[in-house]
Amino acid sequence: MNTYDKKRVGQRIRARREALGLSREQLAEHIGRVPRFYADIERGQAGMSIETMLSIGGLLKMSPNEMLFGQDNDGTNHDEIENILAALNQCPEKQRKDALELLRLFLSAVG
Repeated sequence: MNTYDKKRVGQRIRARREALGLSREQLAEHIGRVPRFYADIERGQAGMSIETMLSIGGLLKMSPNEMLFGQDNDGTNHDEIENILAALNQCPEKQRKDALELLRLFLSAVG
């Protein structure tokens, strides 16, 4: 069963915003909210209206399912993908290239 976890929602929103290179202030301005309120959403200290959620989702290209539960409508678990990418980003370049090559080999053997 999916539950609404404001902190996780805020973490997902922040991760996507940072990946897109937007500041909190820029995003708040684009959705017509004050930066303090938007920052509270990212910290999981404030909920948001459906209108605000749709505005954020539209700007960040996130579906409500992805934002709320970390899964897109097709069942893709974006939290798992973000964890994998974060782990790869912490690896030295050679290790990251080796890991990607192993993944390619694995996927070609499965498919």
